This record gives sequence, structure tokens and C-alpha cells, in this order.
Amino acid sequence: ASRCKYTSKEVNLLARLLRSEAVGEGNFGMLLVGNVVINRVVARCDVFRNTKTITDVIYQRNAFEGITTPLFEGNANGKIKDLAKKNINGYRANPATRALWYKNPGKNVACSDRFYGVLSGRFKQHCFYNPTSDLGCNL
Repeated sequence: ASRCKYTSKEVNLLARLLRSEAVGEGNFGMLLVGNVVINRVVARCDVFRNTKTITDVIYQRNAFEGITTPLFEGNANGKIKDLAKKNINGYRANPATRALWYKNPGKNVACSDRFYGVLSGRFKQHCFYNPTSDLGCNL
């Protein structure tokens, strides 16, 4: 069962975001980014209270730098679309299982303990952050 409603256009949109945000981090890195996107669709807390679709989440103001890059342009290939579908269909993994945020602090720069949420871990260049329990995100 999928974690959220979606259209085929949104599968392509999510795949394009995965490519633009994390293609250099391989399939697992892209899946972790997809984890965060779908968590934001599902979450009903904080600034994600009104993001109810994949489109809402991806185009939320200042949410993802990737949408302004050339890698976001054009259709995604089947392999990356398969990763996007995997996220939609419930795939989650640490350190992004409950994460609502991630950031790339730069090469050889440690993750800060806090960034909107609390550090849950790192994969390659991305640090992932979970919401604090007081937000009531229920992820």
C-alpha cells in the first residue's frame, strides 16, 4: 500500500528531484531523499501541515535547492522512477526513516546536532534530521 496518493506525473516529478538532489550519492542516497519527501507528504505538523501531495512538497517555498538546477529539467529515466515508486510504496531506511529535513554541510564538515530537527545520522554528504516529539508529527 502506498504511503500517499500520487499521479504518474508526480512519480516523474519525485524522480527528477531525487536526481537533482542526490544522483551523486547513488541509489541509496536518492532513496533517503525520497524518504524525506514522502515523510513531508504524510506529516501533519509544523510547516508540512498543508503539504498534502508530492507536488505540494516539492514546490514548497525554499524546500529544495535541486529544483533550480539543470538536473531537475527533463524527464527521469525508468531506474530513478522505480526508486521514486519504491519510496511512495513505503520504503524507508535509516537515517531518514522519520526525517523531515536534510542538508549537505559541505565536504569534510561535521553535521550539526540540530537543524530544524534533531540529527538522526548521515549518509555520504547529507545529514538527516528527525522532528522532535513535541511537534507531534507521528512518523
